[in-house]
Amino acid sequence: MTEFSILGDSTEWHTDFERRLRASYTTAGLGVGAAERKLEDVRAGIGDWTVAEITDAGTQVGYVAVAVADDNGTLAGRIGDLHVDAPHAGQGHEQAARDWAEEWCAERGARRLDIRLTEPASELFDGYYVRGQLRTRRVSSPPEPIGGVTARPMTQAEYPEWLASEKVAYVGDIVRAGALSPEQAVRKSDRDFAKLIPEGLATPDNTFLVLEAAGEQIGTGWLRHGYLPGVTYGYSLYIQEEHRGKGYGRAAMAAGEQATLTAGDSALMFTVWGGNDVAMNLYTSAGYQVMEESRWIGLPRSAT
Repeated sequence: MTEFSILGDSTEWHTDFERRLRASYTTAGLGVGAAERKLEDVRAGIGDWTVAEITDAGTQVGYVAVAVADDNGTLAGRIGDLHVDAPHAGQGHEQAARDWAEEWCAERGARRLDIRLTEPASELFDGYYVRGQLRTRRVSSPPEPIGGVTARPMTQAEYPEWLASEKVAYVGDIVRAGALSPEQAVRKSDRDFAKLIPEGLATPDNTFLVLEAAGEQIGTGWLRHGYLPGVTYGYSLYIQEEHRGKGYGRAAMAAGEQATLTAGDSALMFTVWGGNDVAMNLYTSAGYQVMEESRWIGLPRSAT
């Protein structure tokens, strides 16, 4: 029988959690420095997690960590970790831990439950909605040009229209993924862009591209270099709707990979929002691995 005991001292879990997380980051293609930076970000947020030991007939089989906090006026629960050791996997402990976490968060008033997956979860969270994926790929050599697509720096005259379009697209992605209401998404968009590019085109360590084919503009790109040590983050590689379906999406990614190498980084990272199956399929075909996947579900829910 699966049982749960809240730990007073979670040191052992913390060590095991970081070991597993570090391994998942390096497997996804991050270098040592980038993996450690990601771990630093995670450490900053786990102080309020409640950690429970999962046992079966007195034998420890894994851990589950949970928390509840205010998120834009809504109490949201979070499963920070859910892990069952390999010798005990597939015996029902995972589902029991998921159900325990849902009940624990719902009892504390959570109306939503979030989880960030860094390990394969089979069908355990199939009922949860995919909010987004963090994808990454190591870039070791210059990509071959694709479809005659070229990239040039964005001009100051082109920037205002691009910025307005990016904000609208960002709001749409957030709402489609079920993360926030339209009004909340607009406020988040304004805050995020003001923080990320306070100096516009002159913001250091950012590349803004215009993608062209046969002398015609077909899309844009925005990348942040040194996002993590050795990692460029692609905030946007966008192909205009009338030019889609011509292989330009992969060409845009190649332009991003070239910008990554030019800046001295060796890995390119993207976020793809839930509901954007076309982008997910494109990243998969181009060799971008899922490093993290965020999912959510409303609470309380009926047992399944």
